[in-house]
Parts: sequence; C-alpha cells; structure tokens
Amino acid sequence: MLKKMFKNKTEKKKLKTKKFIFMVYIIAFCIWSFGVTGCDNKVDNQTLRELDKSNLEAPSDESNKNSEDIAHAVDFNHELDGYKPLKKKYNFYFTYKTVHPWWDAVALGIEDAAKQYEEKGIIIDYEYLAPNAASAENQIKRLSAASLQGFDVIGVDVADVDVVTPVINELIEDGQKVMTFSSSDAAKEDGCNRIAYVGNTHNYEDGVELTEALCKKLGYSGKIVVLVGTKGAPCHEDRALGVQHVIAKYPNMEIIEMAYDEDIVEKAYDFTKEFLARYKDIAGIVCCNMSNPVGAARAVLEAEKEDEIVIVGMDHDQEALQYLRDGIIYALGVQDCYSIGFDTVQVAIKIADGLLPGEAYPEKTEETTTIIYQDGAKEMLRTLYGEMD
Repeated sequence: MLKKMFKNKTEKKKLKTKKFIFMVYIIAFCIWSFGVTGCDNKVDNQTLRELDKSNLEAPSDESNKNSEDIAHAVDFNHELDGYKPLKKKYNFYFTYKTVHPWWDAVALGIEDAAKQYEEKGIIIDYEYLAPNAASAENQIKRLSAASLQGFDVIGVDVADVDVVTPVINELIEDGQKVMTFSSSDAAKEDGCNRIAYVGNTHNYEDGVELTEALCKKLGYSGKIVVLVGTKGAPCHEDRALGVQHVIAKYPNMEIIEMAYDEDIVEKAYDFTKEFLARYKDIAGIVCCNMSNPVGAARAVLEAEKEDEIVIVGMDHDQEALQYLRDGIIYALGVQDCYSIGFDTVQVAIKIADGLLPGEAYPEKTEETTTIIYQDGAKEMLRTLYGEMD
C-alpha cells in the first residue's frame, strides 16, 4: 500500500521531508500521460560531440545475463559517504527541464539523502522546481531569480546547452556555486564553467547500444524512425546522434524521419501514427526519452503491427516495461534515477563547503544505464513496482 504520494511542488513552495516509495511516482505518470498533446523533424547535431562511428560495436547478445544485474539497475540501498559537512544547515535550489515522472524518481533519491543527513543533525532545505513544459528561456529566468536568494548551491538539469551555458557562466563569475545534475550536463568541453555534474555521462553511448540492438534484431536491414524528445536537450540530442552514427555504419539501414515529441506521450503517439500512415515499410523505432516508448508502442499496437516493428527506447516507465515483458518493445535502457538524486545532494554539500572537484568528489559523477530485454522485464517490474507474476 502506498503511504504517501510524491507531488511536484509549484513555484515558491519547498519540498518537505517525507517517506517516499519509488512505486508512487507512476501514479503521477498514469494521470499525466493521458492529458498532454509536432515539432521539428530534423536533428541539429552541430553542437554535439563527434565520435568515431567506425569504433561502435554491436552487443554480443540480446538478453540479460543474470538477475542480479537487473535487480541493481536501480540501487535503493544508499548510505551517506564518510564526508563530514562543515555546516548544520544547507539551502539548495534544483531546477530541471520539465515536470515529469522521470524527475520525480530523481527526487526520491534527493529526499532520501536529505533524510539521512537530518538523522545526523544536518538540515538540507531545498527547492526542486521546473516548468510544465521544457523551456530554456524559462530555465534562465529561474536561475536568475535563484541567484538573488542566497542559496548555497544552484543545480540545473540543462534544457539547452547553447542557450543556458552563458547564463551559468555569468552566475559563476558573480560568485554563485552552480552544478549540473540529472540527465543533461553543460560540460567543460561545451565552454561551461559549472563546478561539477552528477548524472548520466553516457547518453551518446546509450543511443549507440540501443540502436545496435535494434539493428542486430533486424538483421542490419530496414527503415527506421526516431523519436528524439526536447530540441536542444543534451541527453536527447546525444542519444539521437548515437542513433545516427550507428545507422550510418550499415548500408541497408536508413533513418527515414525524426521528430521531437517534447518528451510527451501523446505527441510521441501522434507522431508514430503519422509515420505508420505515411510509410508502410517501417521496420524499427528508436525512442530517446522515457515518454516516447509508451506513445510509440500504443500506436504500433493500435495499428496491429507489433509483430512487424522493433521498438527500442529509454527508461523505466511501468507501461513501457509491461510492453517489454509482452514483447511489444524489444529493449529499454533503464537509468538509475534514484542514485542521481542521492549523489546530487552529497556533491552539492561538498561544493557548498568550498571543495573543488578531485578533493572529495569527481567533476562528473557517473550513474548507470542498464539495457533490459524481455527476459528481464518481469524482474524489473518486481524491483520497481512490486509487480508479481
């Protein structure tokens, strides 16, 4: 039974200490996913990393090797490290791309870390806020407002590297302590002076691994479509670039269209319906965020093409994992959102205490992604949602 529901706090409200259960975020998703509603269909990869596509290799198999790997894809067994904070109270500001169940899962780790610090007599006061729709302009306004409120550390999940980086650099120059977290970094190589990053450091590689799995399943031949997510979001764009580089390796593979669904289930569903109507020979769909595997699978099922089209995508949505279990989705890359949240708080404290990367924490704290196939779906559903056979 669920004891308390996690709720996203609106502007100017602070997230109070609660006892959270990971399962609970899906309730918000079930409500949210049915109530929201195209966009560009080309990926602008000029600002993304250029890696040598000739070095990308296909996975050795298409199954999960053991249940232990699956059970630890999301690690809830966290304890604070041995660092002793210098103060008894901290005040943090965290803002992310958009109100969405994925970031609710990150919030579970944040809240658990705060609770463990409270048990040690250290109070972590924080705001965890985002707009209802992804917007770099909105994010800039939030960062500017936060800079006037005396927070010990400002954390941001970057909505658009090119747009937000100059603002982060200005805040740093003004003496603000700014970090990035979650899924989207603005890195040193992007010209950003943020202090540190906690989150997924391998979004490009996730896109590569999922696409290689799809290509292998299709026998390295077929036309595919790609659902990206939010334009300019580093995590979505990096995954899409990985998709493009893999497909470019194989002469008989082709991307026939790409679309930005803004990380909204209904938009992903609508785009997929349009693609299925426009192209009769789609062999695969690559989904670059948590929402679009659900929207794509719904449309494919509705068209009764689940035996014809291979779907791969990201993350741990319960409906998506059920589609994986049932063979509608072929593979999902599950990120450890809980660990992202927990480690973000630990790094923020060290930044607030004046420590630099390399002294007590790395510049980039890497969190894991585990590729889950059909044979691992039931165990993942049990691990995250308590679903039994």
